[in-house]
Amino acid sequence: MSIATITRSDQDIQSAVLDELTWEPHVQPHDIGVTVSEGVVTLTGRVDSYARKWAAERAAHRVARVRAVANDLTVQLGTGAERADPDIAAAVGHALEWDAFVPIEQLDVTVSRGWVTLHGEVEWEYQRRAAERAVTRLTGVRGVSNGITVRPTTRPDGHVLAGRIVEALARNRATEAERITVRVHGDTVVLSGLVHSMPERAEVERVVWSAPGIREVQNRIAVAPVLR
Repeated sequence: MSIATITRSDQDIQSAVLDELTWEPHVQPHDIGVTVSEGVVTLTGRVDSYARKWAAERAAHRVARVRAVANDLTVQLGTGAERADPDIAAAVGHALEWDAFVPIEQLDVTVSRGWVTLHGEVEWEYQRRAAERAVTRLTGVRGVSNGITVRPTTRPDGHVLAGRIVEALARNRATEAERITVRVHGDTVVLSGLVHSMPERAEVERVVWSAPGIREVQNRIAVAPVLR
């Protein structure tokens, strides 16, 4: 007996996202509006910190059948959360210094009206992401622009590296490696194929970024949600 594949309606996705936002303790769901069109979720409203805005986006991505998330939430700092730019800059510096994964000596920080901009070069993508995470949770931050460039010190062998990436994906239970195509052009990896969720798509990219010598990942993987 065959099982029919049913596409989950936008209304069902909206309800699930609202439930996930309510379940997420870092979010204020009563101040967030959710609309869905063809699986694309738009978040609107206000939150009192950039950390909550970031948490709301991640919560929406966790919901099955979500194809993409447009985060239009506005950060309106609550009473006592306002910080002067020099204070925020100092806090950012300390946060980056205390993060073992961040080579702070290679980074520059600019703060303007609570918005933090990061510049510089790192060797690995995980260092770039760690720097952004360290800043995201700080009080007084209204937004973060991550302008850090990944510039590896080694140049990969494209054929060998493509094979190693495929092997790494095959070891990962979060995705079906046979549905993913990997091409390496110099220090750039191009991904194509099909996955069933945004978290799965992000996990594939995370695995690829762990490969040595990668400067850029072009993620062209499509999301085709399926409800059985």
